[in-house]
Amino acid sequence: MQRSKHNPFMEHSFVEIEELTPERAVASLTIRPEVRNPYGMVHGGALYTLADNAAGFAAHTDGRAYVTQSSNLYFLRNQTEGVVCAEATVRRRGRTTCLVEVDITGADGALLASGTFVYFCVDQTAQAPQSPEG
Repeated sequence: MQRSKHNPFMEHSFVEIEELTPERAVASLTIRPEVRNPYGMVHGGALYTLADNAAGFAAHTDGRAYVTQSSNLYFLRNQTEGVVCAEATVRRRGRTTCLVEVDITGADGALLASGTFVYFCVDQTAQAPQSPEG
């Protein structure tokens, strides 16, 4: 994915984009020692990073530039090994904001976390107010 080449934190966090279609992205994280908390489970920050990257990629599918404006992520379960996946879907796209829903599931399909992310469009040409003349 071209955009991931400009996101060293995503690479540092071991997040990989698996699928990218209009309004949707799927990212994965293979559980390894670097992403575990002291209890041997995936660290909440790693799950958040996975969700934010998947949601950000989904938002960017319109070709505009975005930054995370706000988010919430509910941690429901956890796991200690295998792969976790985040599926992100755009729910509403506005002129300056984009709302994305994300579900993180484990290898067995169990829902591990769920949340929403709002992205702010920083593409100045997309934000320019329209003149009354059109």
